[in-house]
Amino acid sequence: MCPTCPELSASFTSGTAVRYALREDQDQDQDQGRNQSSLPSSTYPDLTLRGEEVSLSFRTSQRPALLLYVSSSLHKEYLALLISEDDKVEVRYKLHSGGDVEVLRSGVAHLADGQLHTASIKRRADTVSIQVDQHAREDFNLTSDVEFNAVESLALGRVQVSPALDPEMAELASKGFTGCLSAVHFNSVSPLKAALLQADTVSVSGPLAWSSCGAPPPAGPYTAHTTHSLSDSSGSTSPGQPLVNAIRSESALIGGLIALVIFACLSALAVALRLLRHRRDSSQDLKGGQSREEPTQDQDFPFNGQADSENVSLESPKEFFI
Repeated sequence: MCPTCPELSASFTSGTAVRYALREDQDQDQDQGRNQSSLPSSTYPDLTLRGEEVSLSFRTSQRPALLLYVSSSLHKEYLALLISEDDKVEVRYKLHSGGDVEVLRSGVAHLADGQLHTASIKRRADTVSIQVDQHAREDFNLTSDVEFNAVESLALGRVQVSPALDPEMAELASKGFTGCLSAVHFNSVSPLKAALLQADTVSVSGPLAWSSCGAPPPAGPYTAHTTHSLSDSSGSTSPGQPLVNAIRSESALIGGLIALVIFACLSALAVALRLLRHRRDSSQDLKGGQSREEPTQDQDFPFNGQADSENVSLESPKEFFI
């Protein structure tokens, strides 16, 4: 683990539950001169928010999936960030105990695809903006109360079911979250980093493992083949299967190219040897033709016959004088 790293990532299973005590931390930030850590939490004044800034990165194949939950059990108010059934980022606000839940849904889809995505939510009174990845910011307006009263805690993963949760939210919270969370921020606090560093303000139940799953894929020509896969995603595919398949495909391609080059070289060598043999045979045929033509020239020009005729003519006089 890297305590000095600005952002940390962690792998979650359906049984992982992280609870961060917001009220204690916020009160200590507001009054650093008092040693409030020695006071019981029941004596802390209520924390009321008129705005929030939430950002996190996630990687999951689960939908619907609860990513972050901030609650006030006293007033039965909450803020929930989740991936909806139709694969979009959804923000739910309930800022009045007797009011309805307001659902703000982004238009960006296909987020439960196992790839790394980033969501950012900002609220100023009744104005809320949502931005997903590098897509354009989407603005919404709340119609209910603008004060988030007596904020107590922030939860990641499985949320304990309580009477403050409506039935739909309770069912979603009980399923937990399976995947990766990274760079989780709520206003000035980093609850996931605090959980991994085992801070006093955090309680963790279930497996929570530090991971590099929140790191972006390295830039390069093979980026598409080196993206992370979820270690705890559903299905029969093993965690490193996409990378293994990519390496096998590249190896097969390289092997095919090498075989093609070798075949071309052997073909060129065979053609060269054939041409060389053809030239050698042609040269031998030419020499053989010349040697066969020499007796023909003797028959056409019978120098030996002329010499024999001269000898006969010289011998005849000898016989005459005898």
